[in-house]
Formats: sequence, C-alpha cells, structure tokens
Amino acid sequence: MIVEKARISDVPQIHKMVNSYARQEQMLPRALSELYESIRDFFVVRDGDKIIACAALHVFWDDLAEIRAVVVAGDMQSRGIGAMLIKACLDEAGEIGLNRIFCLTYKPGFFEKCGFQLVDKSELPQKVWGECLRCPKFPDCDEVALTRDLG
Repeated sequence: MIVEKARISDVPQIHKMVNSYARQEQMLPRALSELYESIRDFFVVRDGDKIIACAALHVFWDDLAEIRAVVVAGDMQSRGIGAMLIKACLDEAGEIGLNRIFCLTYKPGFFEKCGFQLVDKSELPQKVWGECLRCPKFPDCDEVALTRDLG
C-alpha cells in the first residue's frame, strides 16, 4: 500500500467515502465543494483505480494544523493503513515547519496509538472553531480533541 497526494479526480470517491461514514455518525460530513477546495490537503491510498483510504492535513496557522477526514474502507481496516496516512500527515507537517497537530474525532483510541494525547477542546485556539459554525452538531460538539506536538 502506498500513500500519495490526492488528485482532483479523486474528489468524488473521497466525498462518497467520507459521507458514507458521516451517515453512520462516525465522522462529520463534508460538502463536495469543500473537498475540491481542500484537495491539496489530502492523502489517499489506492487499490487500482479505487480510493480505499484518505486523510487530510489542514493548516490553520503558523504553528497549528488539523488532521481530518481520516477514512479507511471497512474491509481494509486493521491493516495499518490509517496509521500510514497519519504518518504521512505528520511527516508533511514536520516538513513545512508545523509544531502542533490536533484532531477532533469519535475514535480517540486510534489517534492515541498514533502518539496523540487527549485534551480539553477549550485548550484549542479559537481560530479552530470558525469552521464549527457550519457543522450540523454546532454548538453541541460530541467529538473528542487530541493533540500531538512535533519537535
């Protein structure tokens, strides 16, 4: 399995995967337009022409980014693919000089295995919450916050 940067042609498959898991309330939904706008944030894993996993590194500020939209197809889970995607995001974060990465998730155990630590959401800077206004669960967020310091 190889992790690579997503291409614009991958957006429909990423959209389908992410929103499939969102309908199961395992993650938040993403609009097609949002995915096109943020395609440069995404890494994917392919099986032939099919996207079987994705994750995104979204930069917020000079010292902070979020790992978001982490999805591994159900039949491909528990094979280390998610951890490979997280590593790719963390590697890129280090390459561009970021110091702190966070995530908001319903699966904190997975991120803890990747070196993240639980934090209270109130510890995250306010600039993070700008996107929350579009969330269908705002203001009653039930995701868990985790962070990981780099360097």
